[in-house]
Amino acid sequence: MSFELKVPGVGESVTEVEIGGWKIKEGDQVRVDQDLVELLTDKVNQVLPSPVAGVVTKIIIKAGAPAKVGEVIALIEVGATAGSAPAPLPAAPAASASKADAQKVMPAAARVLAENNLKPSDFKGSGPGGRLLKEDVLGKSAVFTGAPATPAPATPAAPAAPKSCAPVCGDRSEETVRMTPLRRAIARNLLAAQQNAALLTTFNEVDMTAVMELRTANQDRFVARHGIKLGFMSFFVKATVEALKLFPSVNAEVRGEDIVYKKYHDIGIAIGGGKGLVVPILRNAEQFGLAEIEKGIADYAAKAKAGTLKAEELQGGTFTITNGGVYGSLLSTPIVNAPQSGVLGMHGIVRRPIAVGTPGKDERIEIRPMMYIALTYDHRIVDGREAVTFLKTVKELVEDPARIVLGC
Repeated sequence: MSFELKVPGVGESVTEVEIGGWKIKEGDQVRVDQDLVELLTDKVNQVLPSPVAGVVTKIIIKAGAPAKVGEVIALIEVGATAGSAPAPLPAAPAASASKADAQKVMPAAARVLAENNLKPSDFKGSGPGGRLLKEDVLGKSAVFTGAPATPAPATPAAPAAPKSCAPVCGDRSEETVRMTPLRRAIARNLLAAQQNAALLTTFNEVDMTAVMELRTANQDRFVARHGIKLGFMSFFVKATVEALKLFPSVNAEVRGEDIVYKKYHDIGIAIGGGKGLVVPILRNAEQFGLAEIEKGIADYAAKAKAGTLKAEELQGGTFTITNGGVYGSLLSTPIVNAPQSGVLGMHGIVRRPIAVGTPGKDERIEIRPMMYIALTYDHRIVDGREAVTFLKTVKELVEDPARIVLGC
């Protein structure tokens, strides 16, 4: 029995995916739940496992090509073993070759071919899914390059005289790669945020001494109790939630001519997933302790790396936190994740001299671990005073982590 492998529903409003890459080939034997193909969308990427065991007899949609939800992308002979399954379906007869070529020839290329009586089969397409582009024809045809239609007999060439190196040396080749749906969505959303909101960024710095000492003193007991390490992000999530309670406009959004104030705190955590930035949501973060926050972030990071995040895990959010410090960033201006009105940027921890103590009494210079933090906010509904005081509140809470634990 031949099983039709179809594109499943991958999220609300998603009607088309892009085939990111097949993990098997025709003739391969597959088992139930074996990863077959990666499906790319503008919301989330996911790997499609095999629902049956058998042998792949035909891959219908190639890597890089689009496919509709519900469309058949491959055929699997159920229960067959390699060598006993029907051979992969033969190629279409010559009579239908022109139709197949036409399906892969872009309109501009087809027009050039027709005007010059050229055949698509004489050229190799470089576009997505092997599509033949106009440039493929213009760059390789003797009609346009001036080369003879049939090559002349080769004659021995005289040895070339040694040349001195030109002003520009080395490899100057280029590679054009189509954006994935997720990358296109990121570009579209970030550009829209810049164009549709009045964004402004304010900065502050945090002395991380107290948090680092607290982690060092309690890390072993924390791991033994909760099975996960205590990081810095959980302190910033808790401090952010407390600051959002004091300044609800930073947790709000503009909706038409209205301001919608959220009575809950769904915190997005920006994670680099390899295929692009994703922002999964810690819903009702105000109800979480430090351990629950750390576990939630670790779970999302593992899913992002494996490409198994679900669309619903990325939807919504009232505020976002991003940590460029894990990549070595010292300072940046993060962009809000629309329609949110604020994003907190964390950065690298650097030991540097600062003044501590009370001026005129015990003031002194000490080397402290310092982190710059940034708040980008929508100035349409968040005033400068609120933004600056919000960021100062986050700073004070992180510098005195006992207040986070005590909720004061």
